[in-house]
Amino acid sequence: MKKRTLFSLVLVLAIGMILSACGESGNGGGTDSADSGDGGEAVTNLTMGTGSVGGVYYPLGGEMANLWADNIDVEGFDVSSVESGASVENIAKIQSGDFQLGIAQNTTMINATEGKGEFEGKKMDNVGVIGSLYPEALQVVTLDSTGIESIEDLKGKRVAIGPPGGATREAAELVLSAYGIEKGDYTAYEEGFGDAKSKLQNGTIDASFAVVGVPSSTTDELAAATGEVKFLNIEGEALKTVTENSQYEAYTVEPGTYEWQDEPVQTVTAMALLLASKDQVSEDLAYKLTKTLYEKAGDMTIAQAKLITKDSALTGAKGLPLHPGAEKYFKEAGIIE
Repeated sequence: MKKRTLFSLVLVLAIGMILSACGESGNGGGTDSADSGDGGEAVTNLTMGTGSVGGVYYPLGGEMANLWADNIDVEGFDVSSVESGASVENIAKIQSGDFQLGIAQNTTMINATEGKGEFEGKKMDNVGVIGSLYPEALQVVTLDSTGIESIEDLKGKRVAIGPPGGATREAAELVLSAYGIEKGDYTAYEEGFGDAKSKLQNGTIDASFAVVGVPSSTTDELAAATGEVKFLNIEGEALKTVTENSQYEAYTVEPGTYEWQDEPVQTVTAMALLLASKDQVSEDLAYKLTKTLYEKAGDMTIAQAKLITKDSALTGAKGLPLHPGAEKYFKEAGIIE
C-alpha cells in the first residue's frame, strides 16, 4: 500500500507539473517532421495516451493503432499506444507535446477548453478533437456478499475511485458528495480498473467506480469469477444534483447489456473522444486518421468499435475545437457544413 500511495503521489505531482507547463508545448513525438500549418513541428511517429489496463481506452488504443498502421501509407508513420492515467493526463500531455494523440471524456475536454476543474487557469489551445468514439457509463459496482444495497451505504466503506489523472475520480467524488458522502467519510483507493476488479474480488475493497464503455470486459470478468456482481443506481435527487453540476447526462444501462444483467441500471454518461495535437499532427495526417477511423472502424474487434460511426462522430463534441484535419474530413463527408 505504501508503494501504491507513493506511486499515486508521484503521478499526481507529475500531472501537476505537466499542467503548470502547459502553454509551453514541447516537440516530442517523432523524428520525421514537416510543417503542421499551425506554427509547430509536425511528426509522423506518434504516441497516443489511453488509460489503465482493465478499462476500454487501453485495448481500444491498441486496436486503433493497428487499424491506422494497416491503412495509412505515410513515410515514417507509426502510432505507439501507451497506458496512462487517462483523460486529464492525456489532454495535459498533448498540450505539453509529450503525446500527440489521446483518448478523453468529453466532460474533461470541456473543462480543459473552459479552464475549469483540473485545468483552472491553464491554456489548452493545442488540443483538437478528432471525433467522438462511444458513450461511457459510470458503473458503481459491488458484490452481493458485501451487504451494500445503495450508494448511501458506501459511507465508511473502502471504495476504488479510479486512478489519478483520470475522469473517474472526479465523477466518483461528485456522485458520493451528491449522496452526502464527502472525502474522509470513506477509504479511497486510487486504482486502475483492473486492479480495482482484483481487489473487489479478493475482498480488499467494498465497491468501485469506473467510467467505461459498456459492456466492460472487466465487469464481465468479475461477474464470471464471483457470480455476484451488483450495480448501484444513481437516482432521484442525487442524479439531478450530478447532472445539474456537471456535463454528465442521465443514462440507463438496459437489461441484457451484460448477458447476466436482468435489471436496468440508472447512472450517468459521457462521450469518449479522440484528441490530437494541432501542432504536432499535421492537417493531412489528421485527415487520414479521421477518415480511416470512421470508414473502417468495423475492422476492429473490440465491442465499442460498432459504436464508432459517422452518425455519432461529433456527439458530445459540440462547441469543442476540432482539429483542422478532422474538420476537413467531416466537411467532405457531409457531417458538417
